[in-house]
Amino acid sequence: ENYFKQSNRTLGIFAPTEKPDRAEIPNIKDADVAAMVKDYKGDALVAQGETFDPSPGNIESRVKRTKVGGIDVALLSKENRGDAVVANLILRFGDEKSLMNRSNAASFAGQMLMRGTTKHTRQQIQDEFDKLKARVSVFGGATSANVIIETTRQNLPAVLRLVSEILREPAFPQTEFDQLKQETLTQIESQKREPTSVAFTEISRHFNIYPKGHPSYSGTIDEQIADINEVTLDGVTKFYKDFYGASSGQMTVVGDFDEKEISALTQELFGNWKSPGTYTRIKGEYRDIASINKSFETPDKANAFMVARLNVKLRDDHVDYPALVLGNYMLGGGFLNSRLATRIRQKEGLSYGVGSSFNASSLDETGTFFANAIYAPENADKLEAAFKDELAKMLKDGFTAEEIEAAKSGWLQSRQLSRAQDRELSGRLNSYLFLNRTIAWDADLESKIKALTSEQISSAMRKYMTADKISIIKAGDFAKVKSKAAKP
Repeated sequence: ENYFKQSNRTLGIFAPTEKPDRAEIPNIKDADVAAMVKDYKGDALVAQGETFDPSPGNIESRVKRTKVGGIDVALLSKENRGDAVVANLILRFGDEKSLMNRSNAASFAGQMLMRGTTKHTRQQIQDEFDKLKARVSVFGGATSANVIIETTRQNLPAVLRLVSEILREPAFPQTEFDQLKQETLTQIESQKREPTSVAFTEISRHFNIYPKGHPSYSGTIDEQIADINEVTLDGVTKFYKDFYGASSGQMTVVGDFDEKEISALTQELFGNWKSPGTYTRIKGEYRDIASINKSFETPDKANAFMVARLNVKLRDDHVDYPALVLGNYMLGGGFLNSRLATRIRQKEGLSYGVGSSFNASSLDETGTFFANAIYAPENADKLEAAFKDELAKMLKDGFTAEEIEAAKSGWLQSRQLSRAQDRELSGRLNSYLFLNRTIAWDADLESKIKALTSEQISSAMRKYMTADKISIIKAGDFAKVKSKAAKP
């Protein structure tokens, strides 16, 4: 009665026949095959590319740096399979004062760029990129506009010309703006009921130190909806006119391309595009935020989400940074081999996915430790207890020699692998242009990671990872769990 439901029933009938109707496969002779394929012409051979050494030393020896107008440029030309090439362009603008109360207009301005120019509609832009075998992302925010390009050597010049048109000649059609606004409101409204969105919003709210209207302000979901309702097309176009230009930025190209051709083209497309104002970086600020532990209800959701956060006062050039990087890698950054994953996911089966991360700014003393897990709401107490227990064990006993050696190997391999991916390498070189670094910084960090001792890692983790200062936010349908538990 409970399990043998008619709606779940499947019935099969075997009905044999005296003379089955079988498909016969003809016996084809070699001569017949030769005749069938005699006029076949295969595709042109795909360029195989070179065997590229992704070591910092080799990369640095091949990077060429220059400046085009206000844009710092790094070029790394190499032979790639299929003549593939990747490019990153970031245009930076504004300052803390001029960007106050303009974040939403900035976001919409960035999203509207791909929705039509004075010469092409949104569909025509996409069709043109498809024709050029290009994957292009164009987006922007309060302080920058970003472009990521993946295409081929032959098509890169044409792709760059179209990207220039998108950046310099946006049309801002009213119909596209109205559609984008409605899509954005619908998306944010749905986040009210999603455990992950609720948890991250609340943890960001708790750690927010900026006034409303500041580019770095973290608002509630209801505040975000109210702000978006107030955005107008006139405000969006005004933001574009007030800030967009190429007086400050970075561009990197990695892969198969002609350096002279692309350098000259970059000068042609962006060299004379002046920004209306100057760019001044908005500095980050460290605050020692009191810890909290709160739960938020997301009714009728099967999964729950936990996020933990701790602010750490240091930059990525601090002497303790390498130890914190590797310590976090062993705690929760190494995916399935980490302490948290082994205990919470594999051993106790409390989470579908659990991990941690540690990041530190290169310019400000604003480091952040995060941990998160997705789980069934009924496992909330057990999961939190296991998380705290693993953290306490790590702080008390440190890591074994075997863990440390395995972590060093895994972390170093991941770095080497990321540099072997052109998209990752282009992004890193672009960031280093902004930071005034070379790829030699990688080699220095990796040598420090290799030399770390157990004592150095344990000392750094105990110094910064104060357990009672970690804030925890949980979101899920916990009320239903309590209701079921209360029933006899």
